[in-house]
Amino acid sequence: MKRFCYWFLFAIFIVAMILAAIRPLRVSPAYQVIGIIQFAAMAVAAWTVGARAITAVTRAPRLLALAGIFFITPFALLALFWVGLGPPWEATPPENQMRYLVLAVMTIAIVVGFVVLREALSEADEKFRSSVGFATILLAGPLYLVFNAFGFGVATVKLNSGGVPPTFHDLNAVIDMILFLAGSLTYIASAAFAVSLGQARWVGRGAARAFTIVSLIALLLLVIRGLHFPDPKALSTPWYANVGFIAGIPAVPFIIPFLFGVVLLRRAGEIDQSDG
Repeated sequence: MKRFCYWFLFAIFIVAMILAAIRPLRVSPAYQVIGIIQFAAMAVAAWTVGARAITAVTRAPRLLALAGIFFITPFALLALFWVGLGPPWEATPPENQMRYLVLAVMTIAIVVGFVVLREALSEADEKFRSSVGFATILLAGPLYLVFNAFGFGVATVKLNSGGVPPTFHDLNAVIDMILFLAGSLTYIASAAFAVSLGQARWVGRGAARAFTIVSLIALLLLVIRGLHFPDPKALSTPWYANVGFIAGIPAVPFIIPFLFGVVLLRRAGEIDQSDG
């Protein structure tokens, strides 16, 4: 059962992202029902895989389970609230207000997850690389929150006045730079923690190498794309076919931490079972 739930978490995560992009699904009450089902399925699967180790007697599985819970929380919220939401330029102002509020909670969950993971790695005597990741994620978190606050503000102005004042447009270059830095720092943090997880042998060496390579490739794609977040309407190809555009989507850098979370939950469950 645990093995099934472990792979189910990966599958439902992919399904949730696909359903979030399909705008026609945003029909009440269909999208609410789908969201509740997805969220409940992820919660049950996470608990079965290892989240229950949060109640363990020993400290190690509790830390791993807590970190895993925080890491999967962002996409559990995506599964619950974002069914049929689509990209920002297709959503309504109230939907975008919700989008940026959820993104802010996602950011907080990811940062807290990395803080807890760093504590667990320190106790496992793997401090050097995790310190690099810890420093970069502490810088990325506030930048993401500034970006989300700006996005919420723009959606609020559109809702109240029907348009966006020129002042907000003038700030786009600054906001693009903030988002670029936040995403870049998150990819660096993910790469650093992936190496640490491999050194601690909490994930296999092959998996740790894959996490590191994917994080660095995403960082490279973001750097090649540049500071400016491209206008999807001005792209020569659809936005979903532009890898630089995808790498810079605010929630995309949280994917590797989500994968960390699933692996950590399994590890927590294994340690708790062996201790029991």
